[in-house]
Amino acid sequence: MTSSRWVFKQLYDKGLVYRGVKVMPFSTACNTPLSNFESHQNYKDVQDPSIIVNFPLLEDENVCLIAWTTTPWTLPSNLALCVNPELIYVKVKGYIRLPFSGADLTAAALCLFLQDDYRVCMEYDIIQRDSPPICPVDSSGCFTSEVTHFAGQYVKDADKNIIKWLKENGRLVSAGSFKHSYPFCWRSDTPLIYKAVPSWFVRVEHMVKKLLDNNAKCYWVPEFVREKRFGNWLRDARDWAISRNRYWGTPIPLWVSDDFEEVVCVGSMAELEELTGSKVTDLHRESIDQLTILSRCGKGKLKRVSEVFDCWFESGSMPYAQVHYPFENRRDFEDTFPADFIAEGIDQTRGWFYTLLVLSTALFGKPPFKNVIVNGLVLASDGQKMSKRKKNYPDPSLIVQNYGADALRLYLINSPVVRAENLRFKEEGVRDVLKDVFLPWYNAYRFLVQNVQRLHKEENIQFLYNESTAKLSGNIMDKWIQSFTQSLIQFFKVEMAAYRLYTVVPKLVKFVDMLTNWYVRTNRRRLKGESGMEDCVWALETLFSVLFSMCRLMAPFTPFITEMMYQNLRHLIDPASVEEKDPGSIHYLMLPQVREALIDSRIESAVSRMQSVIELGRVIRDRKTLPVKYPLREVVVIHQDSEALQDIQSLQKYIVEELNVRQLTLSTEKDKYGIRLRAEPDHVILGRRLKGAFKAVTASIKELRSEQLETFQRTGSIMVDGHELHEEDLRLMYTFDQTSGMGTQYEAHSDAQVLVLLDITPDQSMVDEGVAREVINRIQKLRKKGHLVPSDEIAVYYSSEPAGDYLDKVIQAHTDFILATTKAPLKPYPVPKNASIIVQERTQLKGSDLDLTIVRGVEICTAPLTGPVCAYVNLKVNLSNKHGKTLLVNSGASPTEMNAPDALMCPYINLQLINASPAECHSGGMGTLLLANPVGQNGLHYPGLLTETAKMFGLRGRRLKVYMDEDFTEGMSDLKLIPPQLGGTECWKCTFHVVPSSASMVPL
Repeated sequence: MTSSRWVFKQLYDKGLVYRGVKVMPFSTACNTPLSNFESHQNYKDVQDPSIIVNFPLLEDENVCLIAWTTTPWTLPSNLALCVNPELIYVKVKGYIRLPFSGADLTAAALCLFLQDDYRVCMEYDIIQRDSPPICPVDSSGCFTSEVTHFAGQYVKDADKNIIKWLKENGRLVSAGSFKHSYPFCWRSDTPLIYKAVPSWFVRVEHMVKKLLDNNAKCYWVPEFVREKRFGNWLRDARDWAISRNRYWGTPIPLWVSDDFEEVVCVGSMAELEELTGSKVTDLHRESIDQLTILSRCGKGKLKRVSEVFDCWFESGSMPYAQVHYPFENRRDFEDTFPADFIAEGIDQTRGWFYTLLVLSTALFGKPPFKNVIVNGLVLASDGQKMSKRKKNYPDPSLIVQNYGADALRLYLINSPVVRAENLRFKEEGVRDVLKDVFLPWYNAYRFLVQNVQRLHKEENIQFLYNESTAKLSGNIMDKWIQSFTQSLIQFFKVEMAAYRLYTVVPKLVKFVDMLTNWYVRTNRRRLKGESGMEDCVWALETLFSVLFSMCRLMAPFTPFITEMMYQNLRHLIDPASVEEKDPGSIHYLMLPQVREALIDSRIESAVSRMQSVIELGRVIRDRKTLPVKYPLREVVVIHQDSEALQDIQSLQKYIVEELNVRQLTLSTEKDKYGIRLRAEPDHVILGRRLKGAFKAVTASIKELRSEQLETFQRTGSIMVDGHELHEEDLRLMYTFDQTSGMGTQYEAHSDAQVLVLLDITPDQSMVDEGVAREVINRIQKLRKKGHLVPSDEIAVYYSSEPAGDYLDKVIQAHTDFILATTKAPLKPYPVPKNASIIVQERTQLKGSDLDLTIVRGVEICTAPLTGPVCAYVNLKVNLSNKHGKTLLVNSGASPTEMNAPDALMCPYINLQLINASPAECHSGGMGTLLLANPVGQNGLHYPGLLTETAKMFGLRGRRLKVYMDEDFTEGMSDLKLIPPQLGGTECWKCTFHVVPSSASMVPL
């Protein structure tokens, strides 16, 4: 409060404070005038009365002037009528009687409720400058006793009664309603009125040029706000009414005589104590209103004025008040003023931004800030302001609960709001951010983690990322995503330094699409290790590097999901590569530095061209309703630039895979394929613009040659019958020359740079493969439904009804293809009764019922084991545990025979686990047990068989039973010996059943 008083004292000492009577926006709910910029903060479209009233002339009551108004309540205060001497008026009585000049008239409707009315009345001495304002409306907006017919009525409520009185007294010419924009109080949301009231003002009009000069020194984002919205407001700046007729607020530190001739402004608590002779500890009204100051002019005691400061005056004093300047922290304030940065809503161009600039300019002659970010307003979905009273917005806590705080943050920061434009908030927008950005991003992160775990489990390779030792991949997609990432980091730093959030966040969102829908999608087989371990590690290192950089860039915008990802990704960083101690949070990390050596614009351009080809091909497939699952014979890419074709050729395998075509053909000659351009007019746009010429121009458009349209495609405009047409006026389509015969084979689409033709002729083998892909899709969806991860070992059983139909034949013919894709054995029903079923489903496909069941385990044999259960094998002594007896064969196959002459002969027995899954990171339902270890212990009793079997399948501590058959009917005797040497033809079928433990809720 003391700093605000000091600010006011400086203004007063500079002669910038005065008391005057002006027509001001007045809040009848708050009983106080508002400043002109406050009145502009809450305009609404309303329906008001629209009436025309007649006013008889004094010199001839048979002649009346008529005036129009939307505020009937102002009529009782009319003092005069005003006309424009430059205009020509007419007398009317059913028809025009006599035109005459406005200079011959002396009147037009004037009252003291509008600023221009007040000015004209003063100019023509209708009222005196020093006379009290004539205003028969009290501070609550009710008529006083002077208005005898409507005394005590609220002015807006009195409108209908005034109209009734006018009609009864023959003064009403016309009555109706009118929709217009009207100011409401920003605090009480009630209609404002305008009335002449005495107020204290700060002079602003004299320093408009200085305000504009200081505004020009500030860096505004977006820039148009500085020159347009804020600049225009400054050019029309008016003196600032800083007094309010309220109790609560900072008291204006003015002590005045009864006639207001003597005024004392007090700028500090010490000065007040000195002038009043009283100890002052509190500057609020209840503590100082009774204090008086002796007049130096013999006018008795000076009393404090009743008004308090406009709250915006205190907001404008914030830079000084927050540090108690100049009473404390003087050096700190002077070293940090003006502020480096400020951000607020677009409405503050007439609020906080304005008051800060006015006071800073008046006090110090310089702007209060250097950089300004202006955001738009978040409105309700219907375009209205969000209102607690109307409850026209969704509950923010439910939005955060349902979609997460990050989704809400990104929705807002990637909206027009950051461009100083308004946003109509829609919950669907937050949901779309979650669906289109966060889920794909999270899936890419999860895909990385899953494949790192798979690499360790299957290959025993511990993935640790070390940027300094990571080899540069030769894969073009790895190079592309690395280059794209570094270009993004470079762009991010430049744009963030310029505070342009509206360019940064869309790029980050686009990057999520590039990473998930292009890099991960086109490299998923590499990331799964299907192209070799070295290539897999390259791809994983690339994906890790890109994801880690992306998390650091996105952290300021989405702090929660990036922190979650970082807490997991940090464990994949090689500790030897970290120079400094791990800070423990992504928000303590610096932004990534640009690695310019990785930026390759040629590769980025090549991939961009590849993306164009793929997207055009997808459009053709959508247009012809050809799902990507169904392969096509050929895609033809036509481009005039041979370098572009080379780029496309270098990425051929990705185009072929993504479009699911057998062959890619490149060409520079579209005539070879009989391609022609034709144009169709936009009937709505051209019809509205060309009117009568539309029919002739339409006919000429259809006659345009392909060459002319190609030029139009490049330039964006064309002259037709003297009319210049643009891209929005025409729709271009590719057609085939009927004589070429290509129209039935190919479908074409183009983006004005490249032309893509897709061979859409059907082929039964391709249709069959498409159906097989549909089956794969159903299996993968069922896998997801069962919450399985890629490393889970499963088997899939199927049944197609009716048996032997088309679908059944396709599945049988493509079993190997389905197995190679799903990495799970595919077997026909029935499902073994002792199988561990995870999930099953019945679905419809190609008119058949398809039943799918996923069971746990690599493979569960229902047929007898081929060959003897016990046999001999040549085995090299290379066991890791030479004293044990177990040799685990995960695939379920017997140990491979080795024909080396020095190999030892060793008997073994195949073991099969039926009703449970292996544990302790073991995998596989079959294994091999050596009956005689050449370098270990020999001979095996029944208990030893159970021990070795439990060790083989990771089931230590579980009870096992051994059976000689899969139906568990023939058990093995506890006393039966398993001899170290087996010969002859004796065969045992050793099948193991796991007895449920006491902790098991259901049998395994």
